[in-house]
Amino acid sequence: MDFRDSPEEAAFRARLRTWLADQAGKFPTSGDEYWARQGEWHQALYSAGFFGLSWPKKYGGQDLPPVFDVILDEELAVAGCPPRPSLGYLVVGLGHHASDELCERFLPGMIDGTERWCQGFSEPGAGSDLASLTTTATRDGDEYVIHGHKVWTSYSDVADWCLLLARTDPDAPRHRGISAFIVSMHQDGIEQRPLKMISGVTKEFGQVLFDGARVPASRMVGAPGEGWRVAMTVVGHEREPSTLGFAARYGKLVRQLAKRVDGPPPQDLAWAAVQSEMLRLHVRRRLSEQLDGVSHGSEGSLDKLLMTWVDQSVGHAALAVADSRDEELLGSYMYSRAQSVMGGTSQIQKNIIASRILGLGV
Repeated sequence: MDFRDSPEEAAFRARLRTWLADQAGKFPTSGDEYWARQGEWHQALYSAGFFGLSWPKKYGGQDLPPVFDVILDEELAVAGCPPRPSLGYLVVGLGHHASDELCERFLPGMIDGTERWCQGFSEPGAGSDLASLTTTATRDGDEYVIHGHKVWTSYSDVADWCLLLARTDPDAPRHRGISAFIVSMHQDGIEQRPLKMISGVTKEFGQVLFDGARVPASRMVGAPGEGWRVAMTVVGHEREPSTLGFAARYGKLVRQLAKRVDGPPPQDLAWAAVQSEMLRLHVRRRLSEQLDGVSHGSEGSLDKLLMTWVDQSVGHAALAVADSRDEELLGSYMYSRAQSVMGGTSQIQKNIIASRILGLGV
């Protein structure tokens, strides 16, 4: 496997480095200010030609191979700039399941950052067991009326639109009675309740209560009862580390921690170095497979599990090197603890790997 840049990739990397050098310090990389200004960062990346690289050109992307996204993630980490906003899973979800009319209406604004999005999947009683969700969408003429409660909804307080899962057929088997909708977040019947994280961040997640909110039937993604298929496409893409841009950041943090250590490194730091390098090589293997046209289904659970292990290993290393005196590193450690829950718990990922990949219990 050859990891060297092609001439086209090298030219792109050089152009990106030049642009990033001018962005140093302009955008915050953590905390509430980062979340508050993420939309500005998104539009700055897009305007400079560095966002939506591998997405369809007809919707505002550039139709480049996914290796360009990886180069972008690597250079953002090296430059100390904020990560690119994570929207690929929504682009893929709409691209695979929404009608041409919905794609033409919503994908351009999603890609260029002029419209903000959130994902209304998890509920207080339906996180990893998403099929048990209780939010309902009841048909009323040409509209559906929504009642329910979503939680851990990223950017919900600044979102213009929400890709929402709701139960449209209470009598159907639980996986088959769910539908997906594109819901406007600017309407009566929606209440926002921000969630303060243990790390002090208050802007990333929120609870959203729907009490009579409405959505046109024409904004259903796919057919009635196909919400589970939409969800699996979205979640499967969300769990791939090559689309999240985390691998390069883990490696950079490990190197920064190593510079603080005199003498032999703590065991936690040495293990984090091994883990972060493992993930870096794994991401490149996945990238190579993507370039060869290989698609991944249940393997996304393996990717998510590996990413969780690495995130938490790096978090432990940060605590071992700086203990609790460094507020930013302590925040990295505390945030890493959530990685085994967000996007589907590690226990759920292990069950998927056991049943769908290894064939156990069949």
